[in-house]
Amino acid sequence: MMVNPADTTISGALADATERALREAEIRLPPDVLAVLRRATAAERDAIARQELGNILENIALAEERQVPICQDTGVPVVYLTLPPDIGLSPGLFEGVREGVRRATAAIPLRPNVVDPLTRENTNDNTGAGMPAVHVTPGDRLTVTVLPKGAGSENVSRIGMLLPSQAAEIPRFVAETMLLAGGKPCPPVILGVGIGGTFDVAAALAKEALLLPVDTMDDYEQELCDAVNALGIGPMGLGGDTTALSVKVKRAGCHTASLPVAVNVQCWASRRATVEVKR
Repeated sequence: MMVNPADTTISGALADATERALREAEIRLPPDVLAVLRRATAAERDAIARQELGNILENIALAEERQVPICQDTGVPVVYLTLPPDIGLSPGLFEGVREGVRRATAAIPLRPNVVDPLTRENTNDNTGAGMPAVHVTPGDRLTVTVLPKGAGSENVSRIGMLLPSQAAEIPRFVAETMLLAGGKPCPPVILGVGIGGTFDVAAALAKEALLLPVDTMDDYEQELCDAVNALGIGPMGLGGDTTALSVKVKRAGCHTASLPVAVNVQCWASRRATVEVKR
């Protein structure tokens, strides 16, 4: 089989960019996430909750100072690529991402989290069948965005196929998801909510919502966030005002007879980073 030299070059550049993005995401939180954590710390009325938030901020500072991952669960890599019109979708792009994940696992290092779902055999490099998860969309530039996702928060995420008549019950569904989760996802959390589409589209929207800036919310997102914070679960499940730092929503059209709603739970360590691939 002949290999296009241009594909090889892009694959190598993409591997470099993926490794850089993972290093950035694992060690340093985005400014908007830091902003909502600091805002929550200043507003928190419960002394224990305020102390826990202070511990989180100290953890973040130490990770950057020592150049080590923010959390021992470095997650599984979820990757989003944007492709400009002059770059075709080829196997080399996916191999470039996989190679970047392998390098990052060894160099940062990352905990090898990816295993076979049934045998539990570990690949030891965070790649495997269907992993890393790679999502591709059109764009003006070639970029790679990484969203490392830990299991504590992913395990309590939830999807529901509501009826069209239940639109007013979405805030209850979102709050109920967090009530069932309790302290398991290391609150305070950030919630990505996908509304509409199909079963799979709603779940994808919920995860994509976690890529949105979290330091602002529209009125509907604020309503959902208030419903979650009314639970009083608080930081690390110990009680307090701050159960959710932010709720972000993405929507899509859906069948007239259905209303899919998905909630992707993210812990306070909402790690993400974007790197442009230089060609």
